[in-house]
Amino acid sequence: MPRHKRILSKTGIYHVMMRGNEKKNLFLDEEDKQHFLDTLFIKKKETGFFLYAYCLMTNHIHLLIQEGQESLATTIKRINTSYVFYFNQRYQRVGHLFQDRFKSEPVETEQYLLAAVRYIHNNPVKAAIVERAEQYKWSSFGCYIYPYNPESKNIDAATILDMFSMNQQESIKEFRRFSLEPDQNEFLDISDKDKWTIEAGKIFLEEYLKNNWPGKTLEELLADTAKRNEIVAHMRGATGLSIRKIANLLNLNRGIIQNIKPK
Repeated sequence: MPRHKRILSKTGIYHVMMRGNEKKNLFLDEEDKQHFLDTLFIKKKETGFFLYAYCLMTNHIHLLIQEGQESLATTIKRINTSYVFYFNQRYQRVGHLFQDRFKSEPVETEQYLLAAVRYIHNNPVKAAIVERAEQYKWSSFGCYIYPYNPESKNIDAATILDMFSMNQQESIKEFRRFSLEPDQNEFLDISDKDKWTIEAGKIFLEEYLKNNWPGKTLEELLADTAKRNEIVAHMRGATGLSIRKIANLLNLNRGIIQNIKPK
């Protein structure tokens, strides 16, 4: 099947999504995520692109980029090639890591730019990994609300915040408010039809437990009836996993899963 020609942006700004080859994980631990960010920031400094937002999920990545000295395709290729070299060396593997071609959509208006920033930061909320965007460690949201964070220098947040107010405190306050508003726009994402495999459920569960009960094993949590029920209710309400798949993931009887109402 021939590839569709990439739609070019008149502003040079794109919402980019990259996903793992065959829907596999791009990151196996936090060290991998930090290495990707380090690579992203180094390439930003080298080639002069603007970075308005990012969010690293376990098997896909969202970026909001404005082209610098080179084309978007060249920039993404540089970032991915460097990260794949690291990943393959670390895990003694060969072959592709990213799905063959990244997805992108042009961002042509200020309104859509703001909406894209909000959407990217709320990806972990939509996935029910956290309740609020600021709770997720691996997005650029913190660079907006904590401007003195050392990592903030890598994000071109001022461009976005100045759209709310020229006063820094007021702009951050308005940015927080805006980030909580519902959005009817459609953006690049992994389709729900593809999403809820057993592997995707495992990724979701790992992220959910890590963010809500750090340091606790699944076995410890399931031994506590209240926590077990909370986990099951959340997985039933926040995912498209079947009762059978949830039972397999948690190693619990299907009857237990069925008797706990979705949250």
